Amino acid sequence: MQDSQACASRSLTPRNSKAPARAAVRLPLLAALLLASAATSAQGLVIGVTEGVTYRATDPEIEARFTPIAEALSRSLKQPVSIKVLSTYNASRAAMQAQQVDLVFLHPAHLAFEATKSGRYKSVAWTSGYTDYKVSFLCKDAQPISNWKEVAGKSLVTPDPDSITSVITRAMLREQGLAEGSVKLSTTRYQDAVPFYVQNGFTTYGATASAGVIKAWKGSGGKTCAESRPVPIKQWLASSKLDAGTSAQVRESLLELSSTDAGKKALAAAGYTAFIAPSAELEKSLTAWLGV
Repeated sequence: MQDSQACASRSLTPRNSKAPARAAVRLPLLAALLLASAATSAQGLVIGVTEGVTYRATDPEIEARFTPIAEALSRSLKQPVSIKVLSTYNASRAAMQAQQVDLVFLHPAHLAFEATKSGRYKSVAWTSGYTDYKVSFLCKDAQPISNWKEVAGKSLVTPDPDSITSVITRAMLREQGLAEGSVKLSTTRYQDAVPFYVQNGFTTYGATASAGVIKAWKGSGGKTCAESRPVPIKQWLASSKLDAGTSAQVRESLLELSSTDAGKKALAAAGYTAFIAPSAELEKSLTAWLGV
């Protein structure tokens, strides 16, 4: 009897001795998974901000302007929201290509339309006051362009070739049946440099959509002889990787900012008054018109 009990004891001991070892392995693994989950949660959402390349603003200035909006979204979403300034269009394209940012505030409409057309992002809001962005042609002729065929062979200066002003300008020329290369295009980086070329006879026309530049040009006796279709240029996008609930909450939070005192202050810091619902139909039409 004692021998059988001893055998039973010996047969059970090895199996039982492995259980604590397995538990010891599982505990560190569980702890590591919990830490990774906590780190992911702590990271929160990232807003990529691109404010254009034809205006003068530093990255710290842009980040400071958008920080109150990020803080408002953080309170609404109950998770951290940080800002990543994407100061060049190529940086913005690369970040969206890899979906490195969860939300995007984009000044150039063509980049926004590229992202939504690809399916990587979807539009959640547009910026009030910036839905009717129009390009005007500065000129010395008091009459509007009536025969666009006569524009062929003439010179036209635009801002940076990848700016929304230049993209709209090329769409205008295509719309009027002017073949690529039929107008002599030259570029200058900043919008406020455009009038110099027309005033001094370096080009016949100058393309700009800056209200300040146009106002100053007309104030000095200059004329405008063409105007484009309106385009919404400052857009909020959400990554398609975000769940539908989070995207909807982001959209609702942005649209409601203008309805509270705290939200109005956050908007004012960025220089805006409100965000509004986008139009899917208009987005589709403009995507085609701009040649995106």
